[in-house]
Amino acid sequence: MSQVSQQAIRELRAQTGVGIMDCKRALQQSNGDLEQAKRLLREEGKEVLAKVRKTSEGRVDAYIHHNGKVGVLLEVNCETDFVANSDDFRALLRNVAMHVAAAAPPPLYIHPQDVSAEVLAEERQIYHSQAEKEGKPPQIIAKIVEGRVAKYYEQVCLLQQAYIKDPSGKTTVEDLVAELASRVSEKIVIKRFARFEVGS
Repeated sequence: MSQVSQQAIRELRAQTGVGIMDCKRALQQSNGDLEQAKRLLREEGKEVLAKVRKTSEGRVDAYIHHNGKVGVLLEVNCETDFVANSDDFRALLRNVAMHVAAAAPPPLYIHPQDVSAEVLAEERQIYHSQAEKEGKPPQIIAKIVEGRVAKYYEQVCLLQQAYIKDPSGKTTVEDLVAELASRVSEKIVIKRFARFEVGS
């Protein structure tokens, strides 16, 4: 079986709502092909979330830190009001809102695709210049830049950030969302957030 990246596992999990180990196995069997892995999961009888499912229900939650200096407003959507009103969904909102309040650096975007082309181009230029000044060979500079862009996403994109309540650093916010989506068999989407901090 081939090795698969954590990013590919997360992506398959986000798209299907199926557990991490099942996603990893399916990706290994399909040599990293996402569509083939989805098909394998369906053939095994796993419930795969459809991309076209509408998330027209959900909740807005507010979290104010105990010192009154940081506050977060967060909207998370799902498919049914039954799930939106469940304790598990409310717990997810509270945990994600607390993460946004406590994360350092705080997230600026939800998904990597939310980062504008201009910002991304500027970051790539900075990483390219850094690699040149570090004396890296020209043939590996492109790989270094891509690695640093991936790290940038982990710092500024909410779904890519390591969840603050997991000391191991292995669980991302995206993993939290996918885990609940898998349990309730519904698509769950972080729609938007706003973070307020006194003096900034």
